[in-house]
Amino acid sequence: MTDSRSNAPGGVRPGRIRADFDDNTVVFMIGMRFNAIWRVTHWLPVFLAMPKMLTELGGNRELGLLGASSWIRWREVMVVQYWRDMDHLMRYAIGKDNEHLPAWSAFNRRARSASSVGIWHEAYEVHPRASHIIYRDMPLGGMGKAAGLREVATMPPQAVKRKGAGPDDADVAGIGQAEGISSRMSVSFVVGEFRHPRLLQRFSVVLA
Repeated sequence: MTDSRSNAPGGVRPGRIRADFDDNTVVFMIGMRFNAIWRVTHWLPVFLAMPKMLTELGGNRELGLLGASSWIRWREVMVVQYWRDMDHLMRYAIGKDNEHLPAWSAFNRRARSASSVGIWHEAYEVHPRASHIIYRDMPLGGMGKAAGLREVATMPPQAVKRKGAGPDDADVAGIGQAEGISSRMSVSFVVGEFRHPRLLQRFSVVLA
């Protein structure tokens, strides 16, 4: 009998896979919002700054970026980045020879006179013992693509446990109840994507 997993669509890695990452890896999310879409001269410099930074970071791995994915949803753009550690992230942010500092300074100058574009960021230091990451029949992405992947069977059990039924002996509703997932959820659908040949990230257009 043929294993149906061998017929996985192109790019899909079949089976259950986990991210294999080091202590102190950082998940950094940064985004912008077009508060006044018609003020193109206000938000366009901010929009164009991130690709320059990602190109710079992708060309010099010693700066500490492991990988990144970018998402566009109507008025908002978000980049999820994975960094070696917080020291590398902060060092890049204030480096006088890096793309970030002049872009940051320019945004702050414009923000004093108008609120046409907003920016935000969140940074989290993560540890394998306090994380739960799983991919099943998915293309490479997220922490796994940035830091490394291993078959579930080759790794020790995850320290953070699900409550209730396991993944192979419960239906979707059962798993939802076991994990305390509300039936009133906000769902996003990926409706399209495109790739930039020079950048690390994959852009996905999301409809919420």
